[in-house]
Amino acid sequence: MVKFAVKSANELQYIAERMAKFLFPGAFLALNGDLGAGKTTFSQGLAKGLGVEEEISSPTFTIIKQYDELELPLYHMDVYRLERAEEMEDLGYEEYFYGDGVTVVEWADNIKELWPEEYLEIRFNYVPEGRILEINPKGRKYEEIIEELTGYDYTKRR
Repeated sequence: MVKFAVKSANELQYIAERMAKFLFPGAFLALNGDLGAGKTTFSQGLAKGLGVEEEISSPTFTIIKQYDELELPLYHMDVYRLERAEEMEDLGYEEYFYGDGVTVVEWADNIKELWPEEYLEIRFNYVPEGRILEINPKGRKYEEIIEELTGYDYTKRR
C-alpha cells in the first residue's frame, strides 16, 4: 500500500488524471471513503485524464454512467444506494468489470464480493490538512501503475 497526502481538490484531480494515463482495458478501481471524502472529485480527474470533456457527477441515482465515445471507455458507478450486491447482476456488472473499458466504483465496499481478482483499491481518509489516499494494488498490472506514479518498486516486496 502507498499513501498520498492531498491538500486540495485540484491535487486530488491531478493524481487521478495522471493515473488515467496508465490504465488499461478491464481496469477496476474501487473507491471507498466517507461522504464528501473525494471519491467523485477523484473520478472527475480520472475522467478528464481519459478524455471525457463534460463535467461528470456521481451517478448516485442511475448507478452507472457510461462514457463510451473514448478510446478507453469509462464506466463510472456509485453503488451507495444498493441494498445487496446481487442487485448488480440485474445491471450486467460483468460486462463492465471485465469489458474493454475502465470501471470506477464509488462505495465499492458495498459490493466487495463481486470485485475482480485484481484491482486497485483507493481509500479516502480525512485529516486536518486535507485527505490521505491509501492506494492498495492487487495484481501486477496495478502495482505497475503505482510504480509509474511513485517510483516505488513492488518487486522488492516479493
